[in-house]
Amino acid sequence: MAIDRSTGVYYLGIIFNTFLYGLVLGQFFDLFQLKIQRSSLDPKDRAIVYSLLFLDTIHSIVEIYAVWQTGVINYGNLGIWASVSWTIPFTAVATSVAAIITQIFLAFRVYSFTQSKILLGIICLASTLGLVFGCIAGVMSGIIQQVANFGPLVPFVVLWLAFQSLSDFIITASLVIALVRSRTGFRKTDRVISRLIQGAIETGTITSLFALGDLFSFVFFRNTNLYAMFAFPIGRIYTNTLLHTLNAREELRNLTGSIVDCDSESNAGAIRRLQEQSRMVPSGEVEMVRVPGDRAHSSSTGDLSVRLETVVEFRDEPAKEQKHGISFAFV
Repeated sequence: MAIDRSTGVYYLGIIFNTFLYGLVLGQFFDLFQLKIQRSSLDPKDRAIVYSLLFLDTIHSIVEIYAVWQTGVINYGNLGIWASVSWTIPFTAVATSVAAIITQIFLAFRVYSFTQSKILLGIICLASTLGLVFGCIAGVMSGIIQQVANFGPLVPFVVLWLAFQSLSDFIITASLVIALVRSRTGFRKTDRVISRLIQGAIETGTITSLFALGDLFSFVFFRNTNLYAMFAFPIGRIYTNTLLHTLNAREELRNLTGSIVDCDSESNAGAIRRLQEQSRMVPSGEVEMVRVPGDRAHSSSTGDLSVRLETVVEFRDEPAKEQKHGISFAFV
């Protein structure tokens, strides 16, 4: 096996993973300062964050050990690439666990917008199957070890990454469709929704591309380590996706002057109510609309209150656009 297709791509994957782990730490500390330190993060979300941080730390340490094992202990021994050590099976299992944690979190985000239990069940089923086949693939690779004998492993790897990519696709498509339908025609609201759509597409596309890259490189270039270049960083990409989702609340505050968190049922419901209450006001008229439940209240978790305010724009001249809308703040 050529050194560029064995050692080179293998180390590139570890370098990229280490870089992404640095981003994970940066996002974690941002989240700590913004929410965890203020005890404003839901306990379930806090447990998810700490679990993923622990998993990413262990996985990154294992990959650094893989560099030591292949580049120091077995320096100059290209025969080491004819088989896999325990670090590869560990990567498959750790990646599958990181994927299902993130996907289930995002599945409930989809549910908060769509209220579709069927869609929630489909995402959870696909994520669970991805976890099962990922663990099977990881364990089998550790048992077989010899790369030349990896033929029986291919169906399990295909199913693992196919279900994982399917779950990512459904999550991304569902969020985009739900958010597009939530557009109201008011600049402030639509600016927030557009930012949420952009984030959903970006994060979903990156994870899917790496999963498919891992899939095709393993199936068609199984005698190289090209798959490792995609496989090593996937877990960090999922963690960055989840942390980005939680940290986006501060970024959206800069867009609206308010705090917006669309990962909670109360906030998603507010957007739905805003859409339902939106309507045009005749020229020269001013109409004030009170939204049901517009008084400040706390969410069920006690860490979030919602305030809806009525805002009316009207025109004095026919050339000016006139709309009636509702601004909303989550504080």
